[in-house]
Amino acid sequence: MLGDALPANAALIAGGIALPVGSPTTTLTVSRELFWQWDRLWLANRREPAPIQQVFSKDGRRHPRRPAKPTGTVYRRHIPWLDKTFSLRALDVERDLPTVNRWMNEPAVAHFWQETGDLAHHRRYLSGIAADPHTLGLIGCFDDQPFSYFEAYWAKEDRIAPFYDAADHDRGWHVLVGEPGLRGREFLTAWMPGISHYLFLDDCRTQRIVIEPRIDNRRMVHSLNRCGYASLKEIQFPHKRAVLGLLMRERFFDDALWIPRGDSPFDLPAVPQS
Repeated sequence: MLGDALPANAALIAGGIALPVGSPTTTLTVSRELFWQWDRLWLANRREPAPIQQVFSKDGRRHPRRPAKPTGTVYRRHIPWLDKTFSLRALDVERDLPTVNRWMNEPAVAHFWQETGDLAHHRRYLSGIAADPHTLGLIGCFDDQPFSYFEAYWAKEDRIAPFYDAADHDRGWHVLVGEPGLRGREFLTAWMPGISHYLFLDDCRTQRIVIEPRIDNRRMVHSLNRCGYASLKEIQFPHKRAVLGLLMRERFFDDALWIPRGDSPFDLPAVPQS
């Protein structure tokens, strides 16, 4: 309960986060589900949803025009059980190239990503991601120290779209955890809900997040299930057989999935990448 509806609560009321209760309606209440959707608390550069204009991708897929990509830090949240801050910042190709190159050539990462190569190879790869309007490269950090690389994408124009009824604002993601010392269970319980939280906040119209880890990455599949992703079916890509996982917005916020499930934050198995 927030007490009387004073001017200081105007932003909460205007944002639909604080709701009046009782009669007269001078008392406000904030539900957990609504509070965790108040994007200004976690988004560093929040933006209003872009107007919808339908366009066609090069391969003929019809989808909304995507907003310009952000720069700098986009998401930040303190993780109590680590006493560290997890953050996501937009990829900067030249700044992040040496780090991503090192990560991509690390054996545990290379096994799943299959993108080993020299700096020139990864400059081309990351430049392609930066130029692709449907994919956003992100660097995951703990206390501003990089440890992981994410690719967040709009599912409607992605390779995953033919395998399910992709909606206009569905998102998906891939990840590699490049720093071996930060692949433990306690770290996963921070970054996996963190990327989900960010994608739901980035556009309030996003109702579902999908992911397609390789079927032999059992640790990843198990961890996704523990973090709210339902395994729907197996799908076959040209380069891999995968599990289609899906997380609904309603489940994430109603079930408070930013809080670790299980007996402790350390129950989930370590997982390097998807």
